[in-house]
Amino acid sequence: MNPRRKKRLGLAIALLFGVGATIGLVLYALNQNMDLFYTPTELVNGKPDGSKPEVGQRLRIGGMVVADSVRRDPESLKVTFKVADIGPQVTVEFDGILPDLFREGQGIVAQGELIDATTVRAHEVLAKHDEEYMPPEIAEAMNKSHTPLEYTEQQKQGNY
Repeated sequence: MNPRRKKRLGLAIALLFGVGATIGLVLYALNQNMDLFYTPTELVNGKPDGSKPEVGQRLRIGGMVVADSVRRDPESLKVTFKVADIGPQVTVEFDGILPDLFREGQGIVAQGELIDATTVRAHEVLAKHDEEYMPPEIAEAMNKSHTPLEYTEQQKQGNY
Protein backbone atom coordinates (compact mmCIF):
# COMPACT_ATOMS: atom_id res chain seq x y z
CA MET A 1 0.00 0.00 0.00
CA ASN A 2 1.37 3.36 -0.94
CA PRO A 3 1.80 6.17 1.63
CA ARG A 4 -1.10 8.18 0.26
CA ARG A 5 -3.57 5.31 0.81
CA LYS A 6 -2.18 4.66 4.28
CA LYS A 7 -2.80 8.30 5.17
CA ARG A 8 -6.38 8.16 3.85
CA LEU A 9 -7.04 4.90 5.68
CA GLY A 10 -5.73 6.42 8.92
CA LEU A 11 -7.96 9.47 8.45
CA ALA A 12 -11.00 7.27 7.74
CA ILE A 13 -10.35 5.15 10.84
CA ALA A 14 -9.85 8.27 13.00
CA LEU A 15 -13.06 9.78 11.61
CA LEU A 16 -15.05 6.60 12.35
CA PHE A 17 -13.60 6.44 15.86
CA GLY A 18 -14.48 10.12 16.46
CA VAL A 19 -18.04 9.70 15.22
CA GLY A 20 -18.49 6.56 17.34
CA ALA A 21 -17.14 8.28 20.44
CA THR A 22 -19.42 11.29 19.86
CA ILE A 23 -22.50 9.10 19.47
CA GLY A 24 -21.54 7.14 22.61
CA LEU A 25 -21.14 10.33 24.68
CA VAL A 26 -24.46 11.74 23.44
CA LEU A 27 -26.28 8.51 24.34
CA TYR A 28 -24.61 8.48 27.77
CA ALA A 29 -25.67 12.10 28.42
CA LEU A 30 -29.25 11.41 27.33
CA ASN A 31 -29.43 8.36 29.56
CA GLN A 32 -28.26 10.40 32.57
CA ASN A 33 -30.94 13.07 32.00
CA MET A 34 -33.84 10.72 31.34
CA ASP A 35 -36.63 10.68 33.93
CA LEU A 36 -39.08 7.84 33.48
CA PHE A 37 -42.78 8.42 34.23
CA TYR A 38 -44.60 6.12 36.64
CA THR A 39 -48.09 5.98 38.07
CA PRO A 40 -48.37 5.01 41.76
CA THR A 41 -49.51 1.50 40.78
CA GLU A 42 -46.54 1.07 38.40
CA LEU A 43 -44.15 2.37 41.06
CA VAL A 44 -45.28 -0.20 43.62
CA ASN A 45 -46.12 -3.18 41.39
CA GLY A 46 -43.84 -2.53 38.42
CA LYS A 47 -44.58 -1.79 34.77
CA PRO A 48 -46.26 -4.41 32.56
CA ASP A 49 -42.84 -5.43 31.19
CA GLY A 50 -41.72 -6.26 34.76
CA SER A 51 -39.38 -3.31 35.30
CA LYS A 52 -39.41 -1.48 38.64
CA PRO A 53 -37.47 1.63 39.58
CA GLU A 54 -34.52 1.30 41.94
CA VAL A 55 -34.00 3.31 45.11
CA GLY A 56 -32.18 6.53 44.20
CA GLN A 57 -33.47 6.56 40.62
CA ARG A 58 -34.74 9.85 39.19
CA LEU A 59 -38.33 9.62 38.05
CA ARG A 60 -41.63 11.37 37.56
CA ILE A 61 -44.80 10.22 39.25
CA GLY A 62 -48.28 11.35 38.39
CA GLY A 63 -51.64 10.84 40.04
CA MET A 64 -54.35 12.43 42.14
CA VAL A 65 -53.61 13.97 45.54
CA VAL A 66 -55.45 11.87 48.15
CA ALA A 67 -57.98 13.75 50.29
CA ASP A 68 -56.84 14.56 53.86
CA SER A 69 -53.26 13.47 53.11
CA VAL A 70 -51.52 16.85 52.86
CA ARG A 71 -49.30 17.51 55.89
CA ARG A 72 -47.42 20.80 56.21
CA ASP A 73 -44.53 21.45 58.58
CA PRO A 74 -45.34 24.71 60.44
CA GLU A 75 -41.62 25.50 60.86
CA SER A 76 -40.63 25.24 57.19
CA LEU A 77 -41.92 24.77 53.65
CA LYS A 78 -41.83 20.97 53.90
CA VAL A 79 -44.98 19.25 52.69
CA THR A 80 -45.86 15.58 52.49
CA PHE A 81 -48.87 14.20 50.67
CA LYS A 82 -50.08 10.97 49.17
CA VAL A 83 -50.69 10.37 45.47
CA ALA A 84 -52.86 7.57 44.11
CA ASP A 85 -54.45 6.37 40.90
CA ILE A 86 -56.60 3.22 41.01
CA GLY A 87 -54.28 1.22 43.24
CA PRO A 88 -51.77 1.79 46.03
CA GLN A 89 -50.79 5.18 47.40
CA VAL A 90 -47.32 6.71 47.23
CA THR A 91 -46.01 9.35 49.64
CA VAL A 92 -44.40 12.45 48.13
CA GLU A 93 -42.10 14.67 50.19
CA PHE A 94 -41.52 18.19 48.89
CA ASP A 95 -39.60 21.13 50.35
CA GLY A 96 -40.67 24.28 48.58
CA ILE A 97 -43.60 26.37 47.45
CA LEU A 98 -46.40 24.35 45.89
CA PRO A 99 -48.15 25.61 42.74
CA ASP A 100 -51.27 27.75 43.20
CA LEU A 101 -53.44 25.07 41.58
CA PHE A 102 -52.29 22.37 44.02
CA ARG A 103 -55.08 20.95 46.16
CA GLU A 104 -56.50 17.64 47.34
CA GLY A 105 -58.24 15.70 44.59
CA GLN A 106 -56.17 17.49 41.93
CA GLY A 107 -53.97 15.76 39.39
CA ILE A 108 -50.23 16.41 39.84
CA VAL A 109 -46.88 15.33 38.45
CA ALA A 110 -43.91 15.25 40.84
CA GLN A 111 -40.31 14.98 39.65
CA GLY A 112 -37.70 13.68 42.04
CA GLU A 113 -35.97 10.55 43.25
CA LEU A 114 -37.19 7.34 44.81
CA ILE A 115 -36.37 7.11 48.55
CA ASP A 116 -37.94 3.71 49.19
CA ALA A 117 -40.60 1.50 47.58
CA THR A 118 -43.45 3.93 48.31
CA THR A 119 -41.77 7.31 48.96
CA VAL A 120 -40.54 9.91 46.48
CA ARG A 121 -38.56 13.03 47.44
CA ALA A 122 -39.68 15.61 44.88
CA HIS A 123 -37.73 18.66 43.77
CA GLU A 124 -40.53 19.87 41.49
CA VAL A 125 -44.32 19.55 41.70
CA LEU A 126 -46.56 20.47 38.78
CA ALA A 127 -50.34 20.80 39.18
CA LYS A 128 -52.64 19.95 36.30
CA HIS A 129 -54.95 22.80 35.43
CA ASP A 130 -58.51 22.58 34.24
CA GLU A 131 -58.84 22.49 30.45
CA GLU A 132 -61.67 25.02 30.71
CA TYR A 133 -59.53 27.54 32.62
CA MET A 134 -59.07 30.96 31.10
CA PRO A 135 -57.32 33.90 32.82
CA PRO A 136 -59.89 36.55 33.90
CA GLU A 137 -58.30 39.26 31.74
CA ILE A 138 -58.61 37.16 28.59
CA ALA A 139 -62.18 36.09 29.42
CA GLU A 140 -63.19 39.73 29.94
CA ALA A 141 -61.54 40.84 26.70
CA MET A 142 -63.27 38.04 24.78
CA ASN A 143 -66.65 38.98 26.23
CA LYS A 144 -66.16 42.61 25.15
CA SER A 145 -64.94 41.90 21.61
CA HIS A 146 -67.06 38.88 20.70
CA THR A 147 -70.79 38.84 20.34
CA PRO A 148 -72.87 35.67 20.06
CA LEU A 149 -73.41 34.49 16.53
CA GLU A 150 -76.87 34.78 15.07
CA TYR A 151 -78.33 31.59 13.72
CA THR A 152 -79.09 31.74 10.06
CA GLU A 153 -81.72 29.64 8.37
CA GLN A 154 -78.97 27.31 7.08
CA GLN A 155 -77.58 26.77 10.59
CA LYS A 156 -81.03 25.97 11.93
CA GLN A 157 -81.50 23.38 9.20
CA GLY A 158 -78.00 21.95 9.73
CA ASN A 159 -76.73 22.98 6.26
CA TYR A 160 -73.75 25.07 7.24
